[in-house]
Amino acid sequence: SLYCSLCPYCLKSKVNYIAPLVFCAQVASSFFDTALQMVVKERCANPDRDTEQKAITNFNMTFNMVFKFMPIVPAIILAKVGDRGYRKVPIVVPLVGYFLSRGLLLLDIVLEWPLQVLYAVPVIHGLCGGFASYWAGVMALVSVSSGEEERSVRIMRTELVYGIAGFIGSLASGHLFNLYTVDIKQGAILSSFSVLLYFLCLLYAAFFLQVDFSEFGERQERRESVGIINHEARDKINIALLFVSGILYDIAVAGGMEMLAAYVLKDPLNWGATEVGYGNAAGSLLFITSFIAVKMFTRCSVRDESMVMIGMVSFAAGIYFMAFVTTTPMYFLARSITLFALIPMPTIRSLLSKQVKGTSYGITFVMLQLSFKLASLVTTPIYTVIYQKTLDTFPGFVFILSSIFTIILSTGIDNVQDALWLYFALLVMQSV
Repeated sequence: SLYCSLCPYCLKSKVNYIAPLVFCAQVASSFFDTALQMVVKERCANPDRDTEQKAITNFNMTFNMVFKFMPIVPAIILAKVGDRGYRKVPIVVPLVGYFLSRGLLLLDIVLEWPLQVLYAVPVIHGLCGGFASYWAGVMALVSVSSGEEERSVRIMRTELVYGIAGFIGSLASGHLFNLYTVDIKQGAILSSFSVLLYFLCLLYAAFFLQVDFSEFGERQERRESVGIINHEARDKINIALLFVSGILYDIAVAGGMEMLAAYVLKDPLNWGATEVGYGNAAGSLLFITSFIAVKMFTRCSVRDESMVMIGMVSFAAGIYFMAFVTTTPMYFLARSITLFALIPMPTIRSLLSKQVKGTSYGITFVMLQLSFKLASLVTTPIYTVIYQKTLDTFPGFVFILSSIFTIILSTGIDNVQDALWLYFALLVMQSV
């Protein structure tokens, strides 16, 4: 019946099968991230550490900018197709791009092509919609399947699966990268596993993932009369504010984390593949701790806005101490401070989903992801230049800049005085 096809219980039972796909894809992504990071380090190796760091950061900057620019148009098209009822399309098509682009890294390792060939990876990936389309498609399915009251927890639960997979994949990735023989080059086995897992994800999404399309046809008719906005015109202001909050927080986080990928490869840390894997695993662990925090705060009736504030302060404190890290144990200690850093984004997505109609989830989430990418096209070069200019004096300065930016943003979310006191407390603690 129509009621059965629309009821939350039935929808949950159908879309819960998205979890194996999210898990497998993120394990594959973890393998790729470690392989790419180590391949870039090896190809940019130079006795002069500053020259090596500049080569690595220049490659990362160009790679990331292409990675963020290419999916813009394809992701919008795929989102509109998804909102017309074809919910699997924004998931399947990006997986094709993942499979092909990860295969290119494998060929680059085996055939020893120039490093510049890898610039084609984000091009192929982006033309198929990229992560913006894939993750927006996943979030749209999760949002449609849940009520407003539980949506924050359900979105965080999906990101929990994402985080657990990243944690497991990252732990194993460093060890798999070091597996090689005379006939098999270093990194080829790890990259092969990544390609294989993406192929399995593609098969699962195309032939086994079940989505009930009946709900969308009925809701599509309503959209033309009620539009995208869920209630009144005032919701447009809420949507705009949520977009701005998400963009600004992403600028603070992404800028610091992109530089951190190069920072751990230089002295005094000078990580190898195993340590890089463990470091990526620590980042994925935040999905688990943030999920537990959301569950706990929800039971304590903490407002969504307050949870966003807590997450921002957690990241600001951790990235601040990261600026003074000189040993691997100090790195993981600084990481542990950012336990709640991933709370803001899923909470903002949850708040955003409450402002729009169900048939507009896809395009809304895609526009949010793309707004992050457009903003980072400006900020990524800025962070990179600042990092390169301070390599000889204070390479951790870029992390302090990220921390300050986050603290300033958090003052607009809840209590200004508390946020300022926190930052002054950080300064005092560091000086002691």
